[in-house]
Amino acid sequence: MKYHYSIFLLLFLNIVYGQSDHKLHLFKTTEKIKIDGILDEPVWKTCEPAGDFWQNFPYDTCLAKTKTVAYVTYNETSIFIAAICYDSLPGNYVIQSLKRDFSYPVSDAFVVTLDPFSDGQNGFSFGVNPYGVQREGLIAQGGLQGVTTIWDNKWISEVKRNGTNWTVEMEIPFKSLRYKADLTQWKINFARNDLKRNENSTLCKVPRQYNIASLAFTNELHWETAPKKAGPNVSIIPYAIGKIGKDYVAGTNTTYEGNIGADAKIAVSSALNLDLTINPDFSQVEVDRQITNLTRFSLFFPEQRQFFTENSDLFASFGFSQMRPFFSRRIGLSNGSAIPIIAGARLSGKPSKNWRIGVMDIQTAKAKINNSDVFSQNYFVGAIQRNVFKRSNVAMIFVNRQQFDTSKYSVTNYNRVLGLDYNLASADNKWNGKIFFHHSLSNANNNNAFAHASWINYASQKINIHWNHEYMDKNYNAETGFTPHVFQKDYSTNTITKNTYWRLEPSIAYFFYPKNSIINKMGPSIYMDYYANKNLTTTDLLLQGGYDIYFTSSASISFDYRNFYTKLIYPTDVTFSGIPIFLNDKYRYQDVVFSFKTNQRKTLNAGAGVSYGSYFTGNKLSYNADIAFRKQPYGIFALSYTHNEIDMPYLSKKVVLDLIGPRIDLSFTRSLFFTAFFQYNSQINNFNINARFQWRFKPMSDIFIVYTDNYVSDNFNQKNKGLVVKFVYWLGL
Repeated sequence: MKYHYSIFLLLFLNIVYGQSDHKLHLFKTTEKIKIDGILDEPVWKTCEPAGDFWQNFPYDTCLAKTKTVAYVTYNETSIFIAAICYDSLPGNYVIQSLKRDFSYPVSDAFVVTLDPFSDGQNGFSFGVNPYGVQREGLIAQGGLQGVTTIWDNKWISEVKRNGTNWTVEMEIPFKSLRYKADLTQWKINFARNDLKRNENSTLCKVPRQYNIASLAFTNELHWETAPKKAGPNVSIIPYAIGKIGKDYVAGTNTTYEGNIGADAKIAVSSALNLDLTINPDFSQVEVDRQITNLTRFSLFFPEQRQFFTENSDLFASFGFSQMRPFFSRRIGLSNGSAIPIIAGARLSGKPSKNWRIGVMDIQTAKAKINNSDVFSQNYFVGAIQRNVFKRSNVAMIFVNRQQFDTSKYSVTNYNRVLGLDYNLASADNKWNGKIFFHHSLSNANNNNAFAHASWINYASQKINIHWNHEYMDKNYNAETGFTPHVFQKDYSTNTITKNTYWRLEPSIAYFFYPKNSIINKMGPSIYMDYYANKNLTTTDLLLQGGYDIYFTSSASISFDYRNFYTKLIYPTDVTFSGIPIFLNDKYRYQDVVFSFKTNQRKTLNAGAGVSYGSYFTGNKLSYNADIAFRKQPYGIFALSYTHNEIDMPYLSKKVVLDLIGPRIDLSFTRSLFFTAFFQYNSQINNFNINARFQWRFKPMSDIFIVYTDNYVSDNFNQKNKGLVVKFVYWLGL
């Protein structure tokens, strides 16, 4: 019954009223525009100016104090954007470094948001900081989660700093965008972050509880004539790589490897793109940051490989964070070890305003991991999405994994998932939600092999209410997905079992906004995370109450009280000492948590947190700290530390888990970067060194040099080391 109520509620809440748009008219030019950051071309004087930005932070009820004026024009091949970012305050700009894809909230910046289909669901973001560093990304789910900057593409920009202002010129080729050639109306917004004044502002007013990239709040962009199809648009991206490595644990000889491969991007139309890859290698991708895991379940690490990122939200947005039918990191990786990918293809985009499609097929090679054969696999995923109402959509996904034993089709080894999702986004962005039903099909145990869930969120300036339910049957099997909570380890037999579960997750938060105060907002929150088995017997329960204070300076303080209940169904190692606990099956424990962050705009900033309380039959103390020093504009020096002490009466001594992570980010120029970080992790008994040098010698063309080294953390015996040199070249045809 609850499931049917959820369907009715989500459909009912497709509110049709929303932000009233303003119009910006875009006129075509035949004038040659030199992208040098100097607005001396006559066309900028004839463009319709976009000024009178509204504050988004610290308030959202007045015009911005920092003046910004933007201009837009276009020709046959590109859209051009210029801006004058006035700066009346003394002092240095606030930026992180000269490295591409900077974080907008902690950097002075000018950003343009484009919604080519005017559907309020998907778009593009392009930005620069006062030192001319570029930032581009994709906007999915209406901007609910902000901008995904892992996406890269070719565009041109320059900035000039003039003392009382800094000026911007951008050229974004139509070839770098996905759009429908016959549409004369897009949506657009501009944003300016001025951290010296501590003000964030946008052309179209965005309420301060929402991300400035939200596509619910945009202006109409009216073209004089609709942009035409971009014409032949093919890019070939070949690479060559050399590797040298040594495995001291296995005692093997030093290995020398070389490889070549290529990606291709082919614009089937201005809105549909075909991506191809042959023999890809992702050795230049930065390794995952390690995290101390005190849960009984696997942790999620995001996808960072470039081939899987464009339109990745079309596949990855199905389900929930812990109930994903498709997770691209399952492809080409097995327990942290790389599996060679032979080739892959992906067709994705929007054939029309209301339809979005995606098809991807990847073939992996046979490999041997830890002396065990990993057979060749074919991974296929297809998705289709149809817009409904103003900003909502209905979507379907099909995922198929098919094994090939010794290059022959395997009749019995396969896994398939079919899913249907409804995604709600109201026109005014106050209501967001989702409801879905997924079913898996394998060669056994297909009875009740389904999962379903619903989520609804109401967010106004003062109140945020959230509801979530999840159900996953133990027979639901998404092998190419991410479903950690259905798996539990029985330490008495050292086996992994699957268990049906229900989950309920409601929360509510209320905010006060003091006037004439150093506090921007503050308020209490209540959160519950409840798990039960198929018979509705409680297995895990978290009740949490807290109070958060957010200062106008960007500093913050949080207080929380947490009460836990855990029912262990198997002997479980909750101390990570190798000794499982099962004195009785029901445990109640509690702790208190305090955390804070200092002003993130300062060149020296920090954050820390501490929690202390009971833990199963004993006690646990945890604390963490992060400190960063920013030497503008050339580098960031940071150190993170996490410490856990677990004291149990059945242990002879405390269990101490430490994770220490120094990091250095240097940007010598806008095209020359060096990153090095070290990770000492006592939980997995590993000390890791990772250093990466990158030279972007041409747009989207790079040379990478990556060095990795791993040691046993308690005695520093060497495990393995490796050096990779990779050359990547972007060739536009």
